[in-house]
Amino acid sequence: PEESQKVIRKVFFDANVIFTAAYSPLGKASTLIDDAGRIGLTLFTSELAMAEARRNLAFKAPHAIPRLDQITRRFQLVKFAPSPCPLELPAKDQPIFLGALACGAAVLLTGDKKDFGRYMEKPKQTEGVLIVTVARFIDAYVDGNRKA
Repeated sequence: PEESQKVIRKVFFDANVIFTAAYSPLGKASTLIDDAGRIGLTLFTSELAMAEARRNLAFKAPHAIPRLDQITRRFQLVKFAPSPCPLELPAKDQPIFLGALACGAAVLLTGDKKDFGRYMEKPKQTEGVLIVTVARFIDAYVDGNRKA
């Protein structure tokens, strides 16, 4: 489909993906962050998402805070004015989607299938933003582009 051929440069990370990247330094999310420059991605998140990831790590896995500090420097933090969210999302998730819109992200990475699931891989319904999991993004859009 034409959506998959869109040039992907700007990628917005939800808090749960940042948490996972810090918690699992050898996992897919962490590797994607480490490889972002080499594969031409610019990484974005919001202050809200970064703070949530930090809070959750401090509570559940304080040993991962140094890794979080290391990867934080690779992100551009998005500031945006709260506005009506065009998607039907819980209040806690609206700022995540609005942050992705504000920076012009092509992709929103999240592990939150409960709240974002019905919008995943449906950019025509999500203002052109492709919402996917890290695994799906790597399999379909990163590795797929390497083979091309």
